[in-house]
Amino acid sequence: MPELLAPAGNFAKLKTALYFGADAAYIGGKDFSLRSFADNFTRDELKEAVNYAHALNKKVYVTANIFAKNSDMPLLEDYFKFLSEAGADAAIISDSGVFAAAKKAAPALPLHISTQANLTNKYAVKFWFEQGASRAILARELSIAEIAEIHDFVPQIELECFVHGAMCISYSGRCLLSNYLAGRESNRGECVQACRWKYSVRKRDELSDSGWLDMEEDERGTYILNSKDLNMSAHLGELAAAGVSSFKIEGRMKGEYYLATVINAYRRCLDVGYSAETLRELLTAAHRDYTTAYMLGQNDKTVNYSDSQAKGDCDYIGNVVRWENGYAYIEMRGRFRAGDELEILTPYKDFGKSFRVERAYLPTGEETDDCKLVQTVYKVPCPYRLHAGDMLRRRKA
Repeated sequence: MPELLAPAGNFAKLKTALYFGADAAYIGGKDFSLRSFADNFTRDELKEAVNYAHALNKKVYVTANIFAKNSDMPLLEDYFKFLSEAGADAAIISDSGVFAAAKKAAPALPLHISTQANLTNKYAVKFWFEQGASRAILARELSIAEIAEIHDFVPQIELECFVHGAMCISYSGRCLLSNYLAGRESNRGECVQACRWKYSVRKRDELSDSGWLDMEEDERGTYILNSKDLNMSAHLGELAAAGVSSFKIEGRMKGEYYLATVINAYRRCLDVGYSAETLRELLTAAHRDYTTAYMLGQNDKTVNYSDSQAKGDCDYIGNVVRWENGYAYIEMRGRFRAGDELEILTPYKDFGKSFRVERAYLPTGEETDDCKLVQTVYKVPCPYRLHAGDMLRRRKA
């Protein structure tokens, strides 16, 4: 079965991703990663993350996929030595110079070629395989048919592709928009996501008093650069048949609840197959309109014109700290009250079941009917045996 690969922007998210069914996680250190504004991992945390995953028989891949400059190279060589010694399962690289430095500094460290390298054809994939890459992370502009052709041409290399999450309006994430508008280099991990902004297209009108006429798509504005979110959950079998060995979820900047929801949905989809329940689950977390992008062929309907991001169908209520003697201990993340119906998000059998909050208790033992203190652990009667790491949510009316 293909690997389910999840993002993790910090240690808490790593634990969430692995708990809800990811086989591996990709993470970034404090340097050389294309998500500088995720919390990311110190060197000590990277070691701890690798050991934590390996204890669960799972893997950790570390991103080093910036577009490097001359001054980065001596530091990168030392970094790859550290990753190899720490036991990282692979480093993710986009730059040929960085690749050469990694091969020299840490010859035993497996190397994956990042989607930033724009792997859109079988000859590029074969080139990187011949250089010693063990995996190619394919460009998001490919179709399933093109992926199958790549696999047939270079069957020895592992193929990884994105199956879910935010899409970049620029070709495989190579973008200068953030640099131009905000002075933050997207190709060195500082993207401001300017493509998600609301834009106003203006036309010069010499007859107008102001001299300008605003052109808007509709009353909500104009989101001409905002891509829809990828959702390939209904086509995992086709991707596997085409030779994909790792299904990748986007989102190192996303929250724990988002990761739990999406990873849980894909884990269940892989284990028991796609159903209407899969899509229903993927609608519960915040998302833009979904698309299969170019996986099924040419597609000119990938822009999300309506807004920057849609709300999910559920409110995130809290994390289960423990369950004891018929009571769930819930670390509150969203306000809830007595009488609310809470739904269980878990990798175990009680997934999707609900219970009504009859009463709740503060840590002092005082009863309350309004749980409004963020990160306070409330004690709530619950008929289901929950587990530490489970989450609770409330369906919107």
